Amino acid sequence: MKMNKITLGPSTTIYPMPAFLIGADVDGKANFMVAAWSGIACSEPPMLSVAFQPHRHTLKGIKEHRMFSVNVPNVSIMEAADYCGMFSGKNEPDKTTTAGFEIFYGKLEHAPLIAQCPVNLECRVVMTLELGSHHLVIGQIMEVHADGSVLDENGRPDAAKIDPLIFTVPDRNYRRLGDVVGKAFNVGKKFKPKE
Repeated sequence: MKMNKITLGPSTTIYPMPAFLIGADVDGKANFMVAAWSGIACSEPPMLSVAFQPHRHTLKGIKEHRMFSVNVPNVSIMEAADYCGMFSGKNEPDKTTTAGFEIFYGKLEHAPLIAQCPVNLECRVVMTLELGSHHLVIGQIMEVHADGSVLDENGRPDAAKIDPLIFTVPDRNYRRLGDVVGKAFNVGKKFKPKE
Protein backbone atom coordinates (compact mmCIF):
# COMPACT_ATOMS: atom_id res chain seq x y z
CA MET A 1 0.00 0.00 0.00
CA LYS A 2 1.42 3.37 -1.02
CA MET A 3 1.42 6.03 1.69
CA ASN A 4 0.15 9.47 0.72
CA LYS A 5 0.82 11.37 3.94
CA ILE A 6 1.52 15.10 4.05
CA THR A 7 3.38 16.53 7.04
CA LEU A 8 1.55 19.40 8.74
CA GLY A 9 4.04 20.23 11.47
CA PRO A 10 3.36 20.15 15.21
CA SER A 11 -0.19 21.27 15.93
CA THR A 12 -3.25 20.52 18.03
CA THR A 13 -5.03 18.54 15.31
CA ILE A 14 -7.06 15.88 17.10
CA TYR A 15 -10.70 14.81 16.84
CA PRO A 16 -13.23 15.00 18.33
CA MET A 17 -13.01 17.92 20.74
CA PRO A 18 -15.90 18.47 23.16
CA ALA A 19 -17.29 21.98 23.45
CA PHE A 20 -17.63 22.03 27.24
CA LEU A 21 -18.94 24.99 29.22
CA ILE A 22 -16.53 25.41 32.12
CA GLY A 23 -17.98 27.23 35.11
CA ALA A 24 -16.56 29.00 38.13
CA ASP A 25 -17.59 31.77 40.49
CA VAL A 26 -15.60 34.88 39.61
CA ASP A 27 -15.95 38.10 41.59
CA GLY A 28 -19.12 36.78 43.23
CA LYS A 29 -20.84 35.76 39.96
CA ALA A 30 -21.23 32.52 38.05
CA ASN A 31 -19.15 32.66 34.88
CA PHE A 32 -18.84 30.21 31.99
CA MET A 33 -16.51 29.81 29.04
CA VAL A 34 -16.24 27.26 26.24
CA ALA A 35 -13.22 24.94 26.37
CA ALA A 36 -12.60 22.30 23.73
CA TRP A 37 -9.19 21.26 25.03
CA SER A 38 -10.33 18.92 27.76
CA GLY A 39 -10.72 15.25 28.48
CA ILE A 40 -10.59 12.37 30.93
CA ALA A 41 -7.26 12.09 32.77
CA CYS A 42 -7.76 9.30 35.34
CA SER A 43 -10.41 6.73 36.23
CA GLU A 44 -9.63 6.08 39.91
CA PRO A 45 -10.16 8.59 41.34
CA PRO A 46 -12.07 10.07 38.40
CA MET A 47 -10.25 13.13 37.03
CA LEU A 48 -10.30 15.30 33.97
CA SER A 49 -8.13 18.01 32.47
CA VAL A 50 -8.98 21.37 30.96
CA ALA A 51 -6.54 23.72 29.21
CA PHE A 52 -6.94 27.49 29.70
CA GLN A 53 -5.08 30.47 28.34
CA PRO A 54 -3.77 32.20 31.48
CA HIS A 55 -5.73 35.43 30.91
CA ARG A 56 -9.14 33.70 30.92
CA HIS A 57 -11.61 35.22 33.36
CA THR A 58 -12.96 31.79 34.37
CA LEU A 59 -9.47 30.63 35.30
CA LYS A 60 -9.28 33.49 37.81
CA GLY A 61 -12.23 32.00 39.73
CA ILE A 62 -10.85 28.47 39.47
CA LYS A 63 -7.54 29.55 40.97
CA GLU A 64 -9.28 31.49 43.74
CA HIS A 65 -11.74 28.79 44.82
CA ARG A 66 -9.93 25.61 43.61
CA MET A 67 -13.15 24.24 42.12
CA PHE A 68 -15.04 24.38 38.82
CA SER A 69 -17.77 22.74 36.81
CA VAL A 70 -17.79 21.02 33.43
CA ASN A 71 -21.17 21.34 31.74
CA VAL A 72 -21.87 19.28 28.62
CA PRO A 73 -24.04 21.37 26.29
CA ASN A 74 -26.15 19.67 23.69
CA VAL A 75 -26.81 20.91 20.19
CA SER A 76 -30.05 22.63 21.25
CA ILE A 77 -28.13 25.29 23.26
CA MET A 78 -25.33 25.77 20.72
CA GLU A 79 -25.93 29.52 20.31
CA ALA A 80 -25.80 30.22 24.05
CA ALA A 81 -22.66 28.10 24.41
CA ASP A 82 -21.00 29.88 21.50
CA TYR A 83 -21.85 33.25 23.05
CA CYS A 84 -20.01 32.18 26.23
CA GLY A 85 -17.00 31.28 24.10
CA MET A 86 -16.99 34.57 22.22
CA PHE A 87 -17.22 37.03 25.09
CA SER A 88 -15.34 37.25 28.38
CA GLY A 89 -17.17 37.62 31.67
CA LYS A 90 -14.66 40.36 32.43
CA ASN A 91 -16.33 42.54 29.78
CA GLU A 92 -19.81 40.97 29.83
CA PRO A 93 -20.66 40.64 33.55
CA ASP A 94 -24.25 39.48 32.87
CA LYS A 95 -23.20 36.82 30.36
CA THR A 96 -25.00 34.03 32.23
CA THR A 97 -28.29 35.95 32.28
CA THR A 98 -27.94 36.95 28.63
CA ALA A 99 -27.35 33.31 27.66
CA GLY A 100 -30.55 32.39 29.52
CA PHE A 101 -28.90 29.82 31.77
CA GLU A 102 -30.59 28.57 34.90
CA ILE A 103 -27.82 28.07 37.45
CA PHE A 104 -27.72 25.61 40.33
CA TYR A 105 -25.08 24.36 42.75
CA GLY A 106 -24.35 20.87 44.01
CA LYS A 107 -21.71 19.75 46.52
CA LEU A 108 -19.12 22.41 45.65
CA GLU A 109 -20.17 25.93 46.60
CA HIS A 110 -18.18 27.74 43.87
CA ALA A 111 -18.79 25.38 40.93
CA PRO A 112 -21.90 26.73 39.19
CA LEU A 113 -23.86 24.26 37.07
CA ILE A 114 -26.12 24.92 34.07
CA ALA A 115 -29.56 23.29 34.26
CA GLN A 116 -29.98 23.31 30.45
CA CYS A 117 -26.90 21.09 30.01
CA PRO A 118 -27.87 17.41 30.12
CA VAL A 119 -24.70 16.42 32.02
CA ASN A 120 -22.77 18.42 34.64
CA LEU A 121 -19.62 17.53 36.55
CA GLU A 122 -18.41 19.16 39.77
CA CYS A 123 -14.63 19.22 40.04
CA ARG A 124 -12.10 20.07 42.72
CA VAL A 125 -8.68 21.25 41.51
CA VAL A 126 -5.90 18.71 42.10
CA MET A 127 -3.11 20.55 40.29
CA THR A 128 -2.36 23.17 37.69
CA LEU A 129 0.50 22.86 35.21
CA GLU A 130 1.85 25.90 33.38
CA LEU A 131 2.73 24.43 29.99
CA GLY A 132 3.36 27.47 27.81
CA SER A 133 0.45 29.13 26.01
CA HIS A 134 -1.98 27.26 28.30
CA HIS A 135 -2.37 26.23 31.93
CA LEU A 136 -3.63 22.68 32.33
CA VAL A 137 -6.01 22.27 35.25
CA ILE A 138 -6.51 18.75 36.58
CA GLY A 139 -9.73 18.35 38.48
CA GLN A 140 -11.10 15.45 40.49
CA ILE A 141 -14.72 14.76 39.59
CA MET A 142 -16.62 15.00 42.86
CA GLU A 143 -20.15 14.53 41.49
CA VAL A 144 -21.96 14.03 38.19
CA HIS A 145 -25.49 15.26 37.52
CA ALA A 146 -27.47 13.96 34.54
CA ASP A 147 -30.97 14.58 33.26
CA GLY A 148 -33.06 11.42 33.53
CA SER A 149 -34.03 11.86 29.88
CA VAL A 150 -30.43 11.17 28.71
CA LEU A 151 -29.96 7.90 30.62
CA ASP A 152 -30.26 4.45 29.08
CA GLU A 153 -32.34 1.60 30.50
CA ASN A 154 -29.46 0.77 32.89
CA GLY A 155 -29.25 4.32 34.27
CA ARG A 156 -26.07 5.23 32.38
CA PRO A 157 -25.60 8.33 30.20
CA ASP A 158 -26.42 7.65 26.53
CA ALA A 159 -24.28 9.72 24.14
CA ALA A 160 -26.97 9.77 21.44
CA LYS A 161 -29.55 11.13 23.90
CA ILE A 162 -27.09 13.72 25.26
CA ASP A 163 -26.36 14.96 21.70
CA PRO A 164 -23.14 16.70 22.82
CA LEU A 165 -21.73 19.67 20.98
CA ILE A 166 -18.44 18.90 19.22
CA PHE A 167 -15.90 21.48 18.00
CA THR A 168 -13.66 20.91 14.98
CA VAL A 169 -10.64 22.74 13.59
CA PRO A 170 -9.36 24.17 11.33
CA ASP A 171 -12.87 24.86 10.01
CA ARG A 172 -14.04 26.14 13.43
CA ASN A 173 -17.43 24.45 13.22
CA TYR A 174 -19.74 22.79 15.70
CA ARG A 175 -20.85 19.26 14.89
CA ARG A 176 -22.75 16.43 16.52
CA LEU A 177 -21.92 12.78 17.01
CA GLY A 178 -22.52 10.51 14.04
CA ASP A 179 -23.59 6.91 13.55
CA VAL A 180 -22.35 3.95 15.55
CA VAL A 181 -19.86 2.16 13.29
CA GLY A 182 -18.77 -0.69 15.54
CA LYS A 183 -18.76 -2.12 19.06
CA ALA A 184 -15.62 -1.13 21.01
CA PHE A 185 -13.51 -3.97 22.42
CA ASN A 186 -15.30 -6.31 20.05
CA VAL A 187 -14.79 -5.47 16.37
CA GLY A 188 -11.03 -6.02 16.66
CA LYS A 189 -11.50 -9.68 17.59
CA LYS A 190 -11.29 -10.61 13.91
CA PHE A 191 -7.49 -10.14 14.12
CA LYS A 192 -7.09 -12.60 17.02
CA PRO A 193 -5.44 -15.81 15.80
CA LYS A 194 -7.68 -18.88 15.78
CA GLU A 195 -6.91 -21.32 18.57
